[in-house]
Amino acid sequence: MPMFFHTYSLSLLALLMALLAAANAQASLQPGEARVWEMQEILLEAQGEYENPYMEVDCWIDLRGPDGERRVYGFWDGGSSYKIRFVATQPGEWSWTIASNQTEDPGLNGGTGTLRAVAWTETEKQANPNRRGFLRATANGRALQYADGTPFFLTGDTWLAGATWRLPWKGETVSEDYTPGPGISFEEAVAYRKRQGYNSVSMVAAFPNWEADHRGATYANQDGVFIRNAWEKFGHWAANATISTSDGAITTAKDMHDEQGNRPFAVFADREGLPDFNRLNPSYFRSLDRKMHHLSRQGFAPFLETVRRDCAPAWKAYFNFDESYSRFVQYLIARYGAYNIIFSGIHLDWIPEKFSLTEHEFNAALTYHRKKYGGLPFGQPYTALIDSSTYKRFGHGEDCPWLTMHTVGNKPRNHAIYASIEEIFLLENPYPAANLEPYYTGWNHEINRPGGETPEANSDRDNYFARSQMYGSFLSGGLAGHVHGTAAYDITTTGEPSGWRPHIWTALKYESGSQMQHLKRFALSEGARYQDLLLASSSLKKRESKFAFDDGLDGWSFMMRTEDRSFALLYFENGAVKTTISGMKPNSTYQWIWYNPRTGEWDSPVKVKSDLQGKLDTPSFPEMEKGVMSDWAAKLVLP
Repeated sequence: MPMFFHTYSLSLLALLMALLAAANAQASLQPGEARVWEMQEILLEAQGEYENPYMEVDCWIDLRGPDGERRVYGFWDGGSSYKIRFVATQPGEWSWTIASNQTEDPGLNGGTGTLRAVAWTETEKQANPNRRGFLRATANGRALQYADGTPFFLTGDTWLAGATWRLPWKGETVSEDYTPGPGISFEEAVAYRKRQGYNSVSMVAAFPNWEADHRGATYANQDGVFIRNAWEKFGHWAANATISTSDGAITTAKDMHDEQGNRPFAVFADREGLPDFNRLNPSYFRSLDRKMHHLSRQGFAPFLETVRRDCAPAWKAYFNFDESYSRFVQYLIARYGAYNIIFSGIHLDWIPEKFSLTEHEFNAALTYHRKKYGGLPFGQPYTALIDSSTYKRFGHGEDCPWLTMHTVGNKPRNHAIYASIEEIFLLENPYPAANLEPYYTGWNHEINRPGGETPEANSDRDNYFARSQMYGSFLSGGLAGHVHGTAAYDITTTGEPSGWRPHIWTALKYESGSQMQHLKRFALSEGARYQDLLLASSSLKKRESKFAFDDGLDGWSFMMRTEDRSFALLYFENGAVKTTISGMKPNSTYQWIWYNPRTGEWDSPVKVKSDLQGKLDTPSFPEMEKGVMSDWAAKLVLP
């Protein structure tokens, strides 16, 4: 990729600033110029020697520009090399000064630099929406948008092990008609989902404690401290494993190194697989750099998580957890905070006593980090993947000063989750919210059985359950968007048997994955108007049919509408019934347009009229083939 260099004097060394810009934009840039919202990188070479550079050195720039001043931290990249990554957030003149906590090191202090930031054209923004600026909350706090105000509707997929070799980077060009199969690369998976309208993937940055070895997927050391509670590596049985989880697995763990075998932290040779959480391996993260840069170039805003909760018991037992974990959180923010991301402080999918710390312990560590380093320097959303609700677990506002976006997920995966989304929506000074772990297509697990059902993978019923959670979550107040998931969340890959979860290429072809683009089209059908929707399901006279159960996903109806009653979106689950809507504008003629969530097709508009009390009856559902799940969405518009 072409690079454009500036050189600055820095006491005893040369400072190189690599301006990483797209090749088609370079021709229009003059010396000293860079594009807004394009990651810039300052390279530093330390002159001092440090026994543990990762723990001992903090370096930063004080960045000044048209929107004020901010501190942007750098990171150690191996040897004596350090990097500081930043973006110019507005056109105009920018300058910076370099400093560090090692004040006597001339390689890490005293350098200065300038650049002139230049705006993208509208055509260039359309080619890559990340050029519109980083994500932030809308003015009402309930949805997401790019910095220029363009709506961003999160349309994500779950690739939790995508940062590792399991979805390998191959540096290849992807054919336009690629179909997932064995040998799939990271680039191919991204291209396939991009064709289906996705703009995000969820990845855990590191699994420090996971390796395919002679130990079980879940095991404790001689002190009784659990080192890991990992996903199973199918077909690889651990001779010394004991059954310690409800699924009875006695396999070893999925190995989570990079394509070259690098692991994210050093591992003690004589401490039963315990990682040295104070000895980071930059080589692992250089591999992740390629993937993050590729996602940015493809217009994705990845949901990037720190670690999964199961490494934390050992982290706290043998290290100063708040300080050490804060250091790692800051490393990821410094390394990837100049990309358009949604950042997750912890993957807290479950809070078992032995295999995790509590939400209070994680909150304390993330609050410690906030006080020491501040938040993300460029203001992207900051949240956590959670079991139930971030609001229930962490609170809101001053309770968790690091958190700027709420999420729900994992349990329950049925109607009962919607009350948690509505609760978040109704908060004073609300944050954007999304369901990150809804029903997973193709996953046979006790927490993934709405109404006790386990449909055949990729069957009509299986895809319907995923689809119903898309629309039900959105119209319960999840206006930030939605994240799709399948049984291949752990990425069983080439060279491994599928076991009791499918290969990633099989799951990518499940129909529910393709149907996510229809949710996005439905939400954006009136542009940004969905961002102003308010909860209104209580205005449906028959919200639940006789087929509805709280632990199921049939028979409910959903509605949100704007305060002026001129626009509403609705969704009717399989088994829902016709109903009467109250609270519309009295004696008014609306357009009712049915929407097929299976195909993304709109029906022809029909006129419906409210009575003098503002009530109107919903039209009859469109006819469906016998045996097909008959869920429908609709739009109600006052011309």
